[in-house]
Amino acid sequence: MRVSVWVGLTACLVGVAGCATERAMPREALVAPATACHAQRFDIYFEDGQARLTPAAREAVGLTSTLLQGCMIERVQVIGLADAGGSASANQSLSQARAQAVVEALAATGWPTPTFEVEAMGDQGATTASGVSEPLRRRTEVIVTATQR
Repeated sequence: MRVSVWVGLTACLVGVAGCATERAMPREALVAPATACHAQRFDIYFEDGQARLTPAAREAVGLTSTLLQGCMIERVQVIGLADAGGSASANQSLSQARAQAVVEALAATGWPTPTFEVEAMGDQGATTASGVSEPLRRRTEVIVTATQR
């Protein structure tokens, strides 16, 4: 049984090697260059009860802006979220402030402001039907639609 596996494997490798030497195509024809210019989603996290960007959040905004620098940004959805602690109105205000902080940071990097769609969800969806709080709701979700220029 082992011999037949090795014979089959050897035949396969010889066949592959033979193909590679007969008609070698240039690498550029086989591999498309990687591009960041497509739909992407990233999250920006905040401290409890805060709408101020942390150093890590500023770094994430900067890295994302650099990554998409050569792209045409068509649409940016920014959705502010909050956890279930506190009143519903306070959570709504906090999630709006978080979304606005992210919009301002992205706009400061040169992203076109007319493409922004800002939404604040407050604590909506922060607890499950069984009353369990969803972890990591202290964030803003950013969904970017970008294409190659």
